[in-house]
Amino acid sequence: MRIVLAEDLALLREGLIGIFRANGCTVVEAVDNGPSLIRALTTHRPDVAVVDVRLPPTFTDEGLRAVIEARKQIPGLPVMVLSQYVEQLYARELLSDRAGAMGYLLKDRVLDVGQFVTNVRQVAAGSTVMDPEVVDALLTHRSADPLLLALTPREHEVLSLMAEGRSNAAIAGRMFVSEKTVSKHSANIFAKLRLEPSEDDNRRILAVLAYLEG
Repeated sequence: MRIVLAEDLALLREGLIGIFRANGCTVVEAVDNGPSLIRALTTHRPDVAVVDVRLPPTFTDEGLRAVIEARKQIPGLPVMVLSQYVEQLYARELLSDRAGAMGYLLKDRVLDVGQFVTNVRQVAAGSTVMDPEVVDALLTHRSADPLLLALTPREHEVLSLMAEGRSNAAIAGRMFVSEKTVSKHSANIFAKLRLEPSEDDNRRILAVLAYLEG
């Protein structure tokens, strides 16, 4: 897995490089500002970008704006946002273009290095992985989409856990139900969101996007 990393704190940047290398990944370039990030992404076209939200020169939303700009030149670029903050506007913009997988994890909630690397691999492979706090923030101002309103509370719970990148087995364990029950809920979700039969992974991603964009 080839990674472009954007993090302005030197110690954290070097620490992440070490973590990725120890887990068999290649950091093709590590940068500390927005303009350099756009250049690195368009030059290397990595398997995934791991990006902090707030980078020089503005220290506001430079990282997210950089990957949004890069996606115009690299449609489908997978992006893992790793930040201390939830930037709803730009997170929604990354989701709404449906042009590539996205993850959004909060730095102070990443407690397991192995799981973090797994999450980055999931995004590189095309999945969507969201921290529960990010999901909650994105849903705060959700519009009343009639398709989403048709979901039952349990179906909403399943879809929320899908948004966190959990497998059917993990969802079943979290909800204390069988995998068969989760599969049934998933089938109902796909039907109510009018997602045509296809590979389950593709429908899961479309369902999550519909949920977070609604």
